[in-house]
Amino acid sequence: MSDAELRDLYREMILDHSRKPRHFGRLPDATHKADGINPLCGDKLRLYLKIEDGTIESLSFEGTGCAISVASASLMTDAIEGLTVESAESCFDSVTDRLTGGSSHLGAPLEKLAALEGVRDYPSRVKCATLAWHALHAALTEDPHPATTE
Repeated sequence: MSDAELRDLYREMILDHSRKPRHFGRLPDATHKADGINPLCGDKLRLYLKIEDGTIESLSFEGTGCAISVASASLMTDAIEGLTVESAESCFDSVTDRLTGGSSHLGAPLEKLAALEGVRDYPSRVKCATLAWHALHAALTEDPHPATTE
């Protein structure tokens, strides 16, 4: 597959997750939650997690934001569901490092998140793509303050 075809595929994946986000809505039996705010773009989300015996049994999000923010949250919920808390924290580290220009490898279960790597060239969009991940970290660490990208 050519680079142009790959970029088109990634663009379509982001649009699909933005238009039809997975795991969208309130999770009534959540054990952990966190808010995320990106003041630069106006993205706001609330992330819900149900953690049992150290494993993320289910999670969801609600809120509003740009296409990249919503797509990233949707892709994240797909990737994180069923992982242990420790694995989810490791994913947070890998994704935020990779999207901010680092060299972390996005292995399983994060392959689909490669669709977001194009934001690395646009610093203001990196904040949109990492917002849900910062909210995940805040929820896992039970930080009472809203996660922010600033």
